[in-house]
Amino acid sequence: MNSKLSRPALIAAALAGLAATGISAAHADERVQCFGVAKAGQNDCASKTGVHGCAGEAKVDNDKGDFKTVPKGTCQKMGGKFDEQHS
Repeated sequence: MNSKLSRPALIAAALAGLAATGISAAHADERVQCFGVAKAGQNDCASKTGVHGCAGEAKVDNDKGDFKTVPKGTCQKMGGKFDEQHS
């Protein structure tokens, strides 16, 4: 392998990784738990009502006790409600 070519490629890859990490961190704060929009088996965490304790265990679509994490501002457009304590 030619070291003159591989070094710039490694630097570019490292910078791209850092840029992607920064973007992800910035958008993490702009998400809310949206209740009532998760499809069966696609919820993000335990049920608010205690029916189950883990992600992916929702039994029915759009259960009001199950949530999906969605971008802020989209929850109500999807027909869901966000939990005031977690938004």
